[in-house]
Amino acid sequence: DKKKFGATLGLSMAFIAAMYGLFGVMGYVAFGDATRDIITTNLGSGWLSAAVQLGLCINLFFTMPVMMNPVYEVAERLFHGKRYCWWLRCVLVVTVGLAAMLVPNFTDFLALVGSSVCVLLGFVLPATFHMKVFGAEMGWAGVLSDVLLVVLGLVLSVFGTYSSLVQIFHSSSA
Repeated sequence: DKKKFGATLGLSMAFIAAMYGLFGVMGYVAFGDATRDIITTNLGSGWLSAAVQLGLCINLFFTMPVMMNPVYEVAERLFHGKRYCWWLRCVLVVTVGLAAMLVPNFTDFLALVGSSVCVLLGFVLPATFHMKVFGAEMGWAGVLSDVLLVVLGLVLSVFGTYSSLVQIFHSSSA
């Protein structure tokens, strides 16, 4: 039933967000300030740790192609004229893998990207576009919610970017 798709999608996304949040909170409750950047390294050794890491690897194996698809399409348009190009996709996968392995403090870099670019893409720009397109049709509550999203997104982005940069420069000077 197409009418239930929006509600089902929203419920699914809320469930996934709650699971991620619960995972983070439980990690902090279990390990406190000793929580490492890569949470699975806190688990130590043993079959449970190996099973969790295997599950994360399987998840990455199936989700990376989906996440990389827009990058593939842009690169193929730029370098190969809008046609599918398997070797270019392989080069991109190897490049991403090498970056993840060779960039020191990669988690700090990911925090910087997440707090600057991803917050803007997830909060600020959608609310701004929504106000621009539907502003005349929206009531005051809709405009207020969009403005609050933009302000909250900008505040979180500035705070997150600042703290990420402090962490990057602190870890590089140590």
